[in-house]
Amino acid sequence: MSDIVTLTEVEKGSVAVIVQVDGPDDSVVARLSHLGFLPGTRIKVVRRAPLGDPTVFELRGNQMSLRKRESSTIKVTVEEVA
Repeated sequence: MSDIVTLTEVEKGSVAVIVQVDGPDDSVVARLSHLGFLPGTRIKVVRRAPLGDPTVFELRGNQMSLRKRESSTIKVTVEEVA
C-alpha cells in the first residue's frame, strides 16, 4: 500500500485517492465534503499556479481550486504518478 501524504505533496498530473479530511475546525471539513472531497474519491492534480498556490484538482467530473491551507488537510494515497 502507498504511503499516506497530504494533497499538497502530490505532483501535478498524478492521481490519488482521498483517505481522510482533517481540518482546523468542523466547518472546513464540512465545506470540503460538500464540494466532494470525501474518503474513497479519486482526485487528479491538474495544475498549480506559478507560485504554487492555488492548485486545480479534478474529482467527480469537476475541476476545483483549493489553497494550500485547505489541500494540506486532505490525506491521500497516490495511485498514479505523473
